[in-house]
Amino acid sequence: MRIFAIALMLLIVAIQYPLWFGKGGWLRVRHVDQQLEAQREENTRLAQRNATLNAEVRDLKTGLDAIEERARVELGMIKSDEVFFQVLKPRPTSQDSDN
Repeated sequence: MRIFAIALMLLIVAIQYPLWFGKGGWLRVRHVDQQLEAQREENTRLAQRNATLNAEVRDLKTGLDAIEERARVELGMIKSDEVFFQVLKPRPTSQDSDN
């Protein structure tokens, strides 16, 4: 009878092993769920980025204001009838560093 109980316990352990540690076991499913959630968050972030880029492309295709703004900010361009003023910050002097 004792051998039967030990054999039954070993059988139960043998059946439980794939459930916990096998290819489709609980631990693997939990790990895959975590990966899935991380990928969903990444997809959401990238979808927002794509929407922003799409809106920018649409604005550049249809509106001249966006093109003008980019030319001014990124390329430093000015219109022919404008005067450009560049304001520089004063350089620190040796007296400023002594205080």
